[in-house]
Amino acid sequence: MTVAENQQAILDDYAFIENPQERLGAIVDSVRHLPHFDESDRTAANHVPGCTSKVWIQATRTGDRWTFQSDCDSPLVRALVHLLCRAFTGVSTIEAATAQVTVLEQLGVTRNLTPTRLNGLAAVRERIAQLATGAV
Repeated sequence: MTVAENQQAILDDYAFIENPQERLGAIVDSVRHLPHFDESDRTAANHVPGCTSKVWIQATRTGDRWTFQSDCDSPLVRALVHLLCRAFTGVSTIEAATAQVTVLEQLGVTRNLTPTRLNGLAAVRERIAQLATGAV
């Protein structure tokens, strides 16, 4: 998989919903069924600094492909971080470290986010790159 393929799959899942607020609602609803991390996984090592909400990310490497999982204490942020992790799951180390992700903007879900939330999403993106390159 590539980031471009993952982004297209995400767009295919949600872009048909014309109203941006309804689209965001569908994205938030789609992660409600996902399991939360166990308390033992909500560690400082998995915590993403720079986010207002508490965000945790775990990375697993199989060969040169990555799987990213996330959890958060805010339903909205949990949904957006999940989409970022989904965009990078199955990609190579180089892509995880360097690829640009625009799917959240393409879906129009970042339009009404506060600068603090946008900075938090940037911190999540940076953390994914750090995990993939071993800089953590």
